[in-house]
Amino acid sequence: MRLNSRCNKTFGKTFGGLCLAMAMAGVSLAAQADELADVKQAGVLTVGTELQFAPFDFTEAGKQKGLNMEVFAELAKELGVKVTFQDLPWPSVLPGLEAKKFDIVAGPVIVTQARKERYHFLLPIAEATVSLMAGAKDDSIKKPEDIAGKAVGAGKGSAQLEELKTFAATLPQKVDIHEYVDNNQAYADLAAKRIVAVANSLPNISYVASQRSNLYKVVAPPFGKKSYFAYLGRKDAEADSLVAALDAGLLKMHQDGRLAALQKKWLGAEMDVPTADFTPSW
Repeated sequence: MRLNSRCNKTFGKTFGGLCLAMAMAGVSLAAQADELADVKQAGVLTVGTELQFAPFDFTEAGKQKGLNMEVFAELAKELGVKVTFQDLPWPSVLPGLEAKKFDIVAGPVIVTQARKERYHFLLPIAEATVSLMAGAKDDSIKKPEDIAGKAVGAGKGSAQLEELKTFAATLPQKVDIHEYVDNNQAYADLAAKRIVAVANSLPNISYVASQRSNLYKVVAPPFGKKSYFAYLGRKDAEADSLVAALDAGLLKMHQDGRLAALQKKWLGAEMDVPTADFTPSW
């Protein structure tokens, strides 16, 4: 290792050992600033999520289930570590990532240009185009435009909420938009007829409607711009190595058919999603 020449000239032989110690400390700190290395050393990948987002993450009989759990089990195998999930209300998840309370966010999250500037997205794992779910027997909601002048719900702080606001602004009558901390609250209000529809991504509402067809129906067609779901990490030098390793694992899952199999299991069909970086539609 070549020490800084100014350090050598200034302190001379007497303090040469101090200079060497300082240089070595700098190398040690640089080595520690590698999230992939930290995860492998700990033997655990910690994932932040919200267990109110079926079919991606939810609980059944007190146990976690969903696409995310199975995808991350495969990714953890690729890294040679175990995986653990932290369940939080969705508005707390992204701030938790930035505060380094966990390594990666499951969500998944709709990829937008604004979010790409702030976070490092992995390869998409599903389509996320926004649609509406209405009451199964509500004949007044046959197409998305029928929500004009009525009350509709969406997740607080979500991209689906922003897409709903954009769509509602094009309608002739004001839409009364209700924001919910988690989607189950929105679905409960829909069942109780306090709102006429819930805006969410098509895979989510398709799953919920299929599970409770006596209460809900999907309103066709989707009204949002075509978009995709992906996991995300922090956008900094420390996290780059972990994101790259997880991306490599996801690409391998694309190529060997494991991701397609999980899409069919949890989303009902294989989805055509990008396998390289792309420009979001919004």
